[in-house]
Amino acid sequence: MSYRTFIAEFIGTYALVFCGTGAIIINDITGGSVSNVGIALTFGAIVTAMIYSFGHVSGAHINPAVTLAFWMAKEIGSNKLLPYFFAQFSGATAASATLWLFFPTHDTLGATLPFDDIWTAFLFEIMLSYILMLVIIQFSSVTDNIKPFAGLVIGLTVMLEAAFAGPLTGASMNPARSFGPAIISGQTEYLTYYMLAAFIGMTLSIVTHKLLNKTTEQT
Repeated sequence: MSYRTFIAEFIGTYALVFCGTGAIIINDITGGSVSNVGIALTFGAIVTAMIYSFGHVSGAHINPAVTLAFWMAKEIGSNKLLPYFFAQFSGATAASATLWLFFPTHDTLGATLPFDDIWTAFLFEIMLSYILMLVIIQFSSVTDNIKPFAGLVIGLTVMLEAAFAGPLTGASMNPARSFGPAIISGQTEYLTYYMLAAFIGMTLSIVTHKLLNKTTEQT
């Protein structure tokens, strides 16, 4: 795997966590000046920007669960799994470490935490991850004239899900996004749930994708 691919995944995930969780932190310390809608917009916008910036280099997965799902769909080879994972988790952790330097007294650094019941949050995260990956993987098989809109549609999906589910679960949908802030802040109590939910939801979306493609081919 080219070092450029590794760098692209590192920078893309770094930017996602720095901007997205940075918006959460700034919202906290300024008494809500960013707002939940603003946080959702930030996450959606940075995802869109990273896809158009690095999609041609690495595919701009910026999410280990997306990488695993693409591997299951045979869109990428096994040789990319561990390097992508390392780039994404290290990028997210570096971003959270950077934010800690700016805001050392912030308790969570934007870690994903359930509003109330962890099992409700867990199931929600599975569904959110499922929907997001289904959009991503379905766009991988559309016609060339529609593919240029993939970054915009994926970013809008992230924004939509963060807007309504963010207050309940943090709307992670990304093991690396949950990992970085949790490790640097020490808020690791729910980390396993969030990481598993993303992997489960996105794995299930590949099952659906294969079923839909099989049905389409038969008809």
